[in-house]
Amino acid sequence: MAGKIKSISNPRLSLNILSPEDIRRIHSATLDIIESVGVKFPSEKAMNIWEDHGASADRSTSVVKVPGHIIEGALEKAPPTYILSARNPLQDLPLDGNHVFVGTDGCGVETVDISSGELRRSCLKDVEDIARVADYLEQIAFNWVPVSAQDYPTESRSLHELLAIWHNSTKHLQTESIYSEREARNAVEMASAIAGGKKALRQRPLLSLMACTISPLAQDRGSIEAALAAAEAGLPVGFMTMASCASTAPATLAGNLVVGNAEVLSALALIQLAYPGAPVFYAAAQTAMDLRTGAYTGGGPEDFLFGAATNVLSDFYDIPLSMGSFATGAKEPNWQAGIENSLSTLMASLTMSDMLLGVGLLSGSLIWSFEQMVMDCEIFDIIRHMMKGIVVNQKTLAVDVIREVGPGGHFLSQEHTLEHMKDLWTTTLMDRRPYREWLQKKDKARDWAREKAKEILRSHKPEPLDSKVESELKRIIQSFEKSR
Repeated sequence: MAGKIKSISNPRLSLNILSPEDIRRIHSATLDIIESVGVKFPSEKAMNIWEDHGASADRSTSVVKVPGHIIEGALEKAPPTYILSARNPLQDLPLDGNHVFVGTDGCGVETVDISSGELRRSCLKDVEDIARVADYLEQIAFNWVPVSAQDYPTESRSLHELLAIWHNSTKHLQTESIYSEREARNAVEMASAIAGGKKALRQRPLLSLMACTISPLAQDRGSIEAALAAAEAGLPVGFMTMASCASTAPATLAGNLVVGNAEVLSALALIQLAYPGAPVFYAAAQTAMDLRTGAYTGGGPEDFLFGAATNVLSDFYDIPLSMGSFATGAKEPNWQAGIENSLSTLMASLTMSDMLLGVGLLSGSLIWSFEQMVMDCEIFDIIRHMMKGIVVNQKTLAVDVIREVGPGGHFLSQEHTLEHMKDLWTTTLMDRRPYREWLQKKDKARDWAREKAKEILRSHKPEPLDSKVESELKRIIQSFEKSR
């Protein structure tokens, strides 16, 4: 079954959330902030690049101030479309503005054990199992490193996680778990071994990197230098703002967009100045601080609006977008998770965000749940079906069929019905049983989702890595660990 991928494409529904004037004002405010306030780039390598291209860099504070025309000129070099390649070419993902692809997400540090139901620290076996289930599910188009392999050394953990996913899935792999140039160069070496060399990897990037900015208005040194190394090798790189209203960004949504936009654009411009034409993507997961606790919310009307607005901005810059969706703040798969993940995904899909992240995560991206993973796929499938809209043509109007059946008849035996009934959506988790049958069994979607994940883990056999390639990947990791 693995091989097919479901995505949203050629949608008939859309959403307008920011006017052209709104976008122009956010863009103008963003350039003003980058030029007059600046963004912190605590990297000698990055500051050298900025100074070489006419920006000012204060070495004592690491704050870089860049004239707006430099930012705009750099962004014009970014390719508007490209392909995220997969081990299985049939699973390649065109980032062309006309598809919405869903992936798992990172940051998880705990896992709800699929057998015991107990909460525990995440480990490498979780990374392997999640990749295997993701490889099977048609709704999952690409993998992120979903949880931290805390049973492996911090220094080499990210490389072990990459190997675990490549071993268990043929789909594209994206990671935010690489935090240094040295890790990035070893990851490139691993991806090159799978692709068949560095030239082949540049033509078919099997790996992409995402780095988080530090709100407000700062970058992480290791992440910036890792992104530069990845871009040098031709891998797509993106930067994600997680600016939070009232804490790391202004309380207003428009102000939050300006802060996040300044962080992301400054980083993307740096990549283009260093490697013109390198594939890059905008990434965002803005939110609002919980006013009672100060915590990251992971859901709410602000998140849903950001999910739509950020894609409008990325479209303005003609750069693909990776958007935080799903990743509910709920602590278990429940009504809150359903509402938050449905609305966040719908809003981002209506504006055609290229990549949506967060499948399977609870508690604001901290806890992994296989049950939530399967339930999130059902949510996406509903939205994917809605996005098709209503097709009106001679065949779908079905006038001849209606005329043939006439008053009081039925359409069950009509050839037209047999031809088109497959287009109707069918649930796998929503409970449509008669009440008395439900009353007798009292099982529910969460139970069915858990059993589906268990069955996938029991029966699905992903296409394995070539044994020589796998040995080479292990050698690269061992060499990295010995040289530290």
